[in-house]
Amino acid sequence: MAQHKSAEKRIRRNARRQTVNIARKGRVRTAMRKVEEAIASGDANAARTALRSAQPELQRGARKGVTSKRTVARKVSRLAKRIKTLKT
Repeated sequence: MAQHKSAEKRIRRNARRQTVNIARKGRVRTAMRKVEEAIASGDANAARTALRSAQPELQRGARKGVTSKRTVARKVSRLAKRIKTLKT
């Protein structure tokens, strides 16, 4: 248990940040899932549109520290590569 005022404040702050980060991670996962579903459906245009809308969400997650920027770059690159192989 926290013994100092600053430690109590840190606990409160950590709890707030945790809820925000959980929400951000969820948004990133949802964006990824939408792209994956579009790729699975085989519709190249829908997949491109989904990736275009997911990319800023992923970048925002990296900027806010939810994921690494290298991880985001790798994921976007692999998704784009998979979309490129789809028939138009």
